[in-house]
Amino acid sequence: MEQEIFDVIVVGAGLSGIGAAYHLRDKCPDRSVVILEARDAIGGTWDLFRYPGIRSDSDMHTLGYNFKPWRAEKAIADGPSILKYVRDTAEEYGIDRKIRFQHRVVSADWSSTDSLWTVQVNRGETSEIVTMQCQFLLLCSGYYNYEHGHRPDFPGKDRFQGDIVYPQFWPQELDYSGKKVVVIGSGATAVTLVPSMAEKASEVVMLQRSPTYVISRPDKDRVANILRKILPESWAYSITRFKNTAMQQFVYHRSRVAPESVKRKLLKDVRKELGPDYDVDKHFTPRYNPWDQRLCLVPNSDLFKSIRSGKARVVTDHIETFTENGIQLKSGERLEADIIVSATGLELVVMGGASFSVDGAAVEFAREWTYKGLMVSGVPNLVSTFGYINASWTLRADLTAEWVCRVLNKMKATGSTCVVPILPDSLKSMPARKWIADFPAGYMERVMHLFPRQGDREPWINPQNYRKDRKMFLQDDLADGTLRFSSPKPAAHDSIARRSGT
Repeated sequence: MEQEIFDVIVVGAGLSGIGAAYHLRDKCPDRSVVILEARDAIGGTWDLFRYPGIRSDSDMHTLGYNFKPWRAEKAIADGPSILKYVRDTAEEYGIDRKIRFQHRVVSADWSSTDSLWTVQVNRGETSEIVTMQCQFLLLCSGYYNYEHGHRPDFPGKDRFQGDIVYPQFWPQELDYSGKKVVVIGSGATAVTLVPSMAEKASEVVMLQRSPTYVISRPDKDRVANILRKILPESWAYSITRFKNTAMQQFVYHRSRVAPESVKRKLLKDVRKELGPDYDVDKHFTPRYNPWDQRLCLVPNSDLFKSIRSGKARVVTDHIETFTENGIQLKSGERLEADIIVSATGLELVVMGGASFSVDGAAVEFAREWTYKGLMVSGVPNLVSTFGYINASWTLRADLTAEWVCRVLNKMKATGSTCVVPILPDSLKSMPARKWIADFPAGYMERVMHLFPRQGDREPWINPQNYRKDRKMFLQDDLADGTLRFSSPKPAAHDSIARRSGT
């Protein structure tokens, strides 16, 4: 059987992968592209997570693609609506026909002689290993482990007689009507689950070790909905996207330069929601400054409404042990529960969890340096898509895909088959920072030692700043003296175009 060779292999058919495939179709239409998806469906996160109330925690005018307007009235959208948006995009542009489902990338080795990645793929229910090759590898598989989330080893867990549920693998048959529910956690998943489950459960307790900043916003963008009525759709979407992106960046910047001011405003709003007698200091006042960790969005004050109604409450304490019928806390309080939901966060993976090598030598990403937060020093023709932790994911995913298209077109124009960031000897001793700096969230801190390092100057940085990224990705000269274009084997690209046939 003749080896399948493609110009570009995109890994992942979620929000990022479908968007990347569109940009490749639009800006590099002559390149052969295939998308490898480990699961059997389009949608990634929005197909996997199906817990009650699943929704975006960013507005869809920025979480949506820059090329496809979000048309629904609600800007804070539910999971099924987002999944439909992604699937509709794939179908509209014929991207769905390029997807190979149940194709899990296990490893990839770069050959400098051939200017090709050889990719080992676990295929189908039989787990057959097949080999594919490509000139360029674009990872869009997300940043967390799809197989399991972060699961603390709770003392006495086996004693509990009720159901223990994990949001990442929500049992659709679970009936929580009239039941007592404890949701462990205080992040985006927990604040989504609590008001949603409170509609049917007899009581829902959000049990947290420490509070998170919570901010309420309407789920409808009034300005966006007005603009859609008076302007062409694309104009209205562009203006709204600009407005909301600017606001995200303003709030984040303000949190960095004037954290106490932002903190006072956030807590004032919570006190207004819950009244003067509620202990906001204990349950909604974190020990850290705003945006040291991501803010939790509460659409239409649904969490606060559940608390005010008495259907939900927040308990801030530490777990002593699970019991037969609930949880014993270190304070001495007991929480009765029929169902315990462990919303304790994600487990991150590096580069989709696959292993990589260059000419047979394993790549140790933690020993390398990030190039603009998307490539890695010394590793050719490999880009990894990682969105924003302080804004909407897709803003950066779109920029990354557009940058890849610029690179591919420059490679074609110059006859290059290899592009690689090379760290100069003079910078090898520059101060190293974590790949995501100044963001001490637990799920990040647990794995930052496995990611590439970040330097102290461009382009060896991962700024997580939309304004800077737009300049770096869309305006800066690709020939920056760091990104090396070469042609170790000039015939390689012609061979790919001839043999891939897609």
